[in-house]
Amino acid sequence: QVQLVESGGGLVQAGGSLRLPCKASGHTLSSYAMGWFRQAPGKEREFVAAIDWSGGRTYYADSVKGRFTISRDNAKNTAYLQMNSLTSEDTAVYYCAAKYGKYSSSVYTRTYEYDYWGQGTQVTVSS
Repeated sequence: QVQLVESGGGLVQAGGSLRLPCKASGHTLSSYAMGWFRQAPGKEREFVAAIDWSGGRTYYADSVKGRFTISRDNAKNTAYLQMNSLTSEDTAVYYCAAKYGKYSSSVYTRTYEYDYWGQGTQVTVSS
C-alpha cells in the first residue's frame, strides 16, 4: 500500500505561483509513475500532468503546458507540481496519484490507470 499526501494548496492571486508536494509513505516512490489531476466543482476529474518512475519522461495537458512543471525527488519520496501564471480556470482540488511502473517509461493520463490516490488539496485562484 502507498499512502499519498498532497499539500501546498491555498489562495493565490491570478498570475501567481504555487508548488504542490505529494509525499508518499508505505513504499518507495521510485517504483511508481506519478500523475496530477484536478477537479473543479461540478466537473469531472481531469488530467493535469504525469511523470515516469525515473523522472525522465513527462507529459502535460494542453491547458497547463508551459505553465506547470511536474517533477519528483525519489530520495525524498516526493513528487511535485509547480504551477506558474495561475488563472481562475486553475481553481480546483488537486490530486496526486501513483501507478506501479518501475523501469517503464510510460506515463498515464486516465484516472482508472492509477492504483493509489491522495486526498487532494484545494487551489483557489482569485482574479
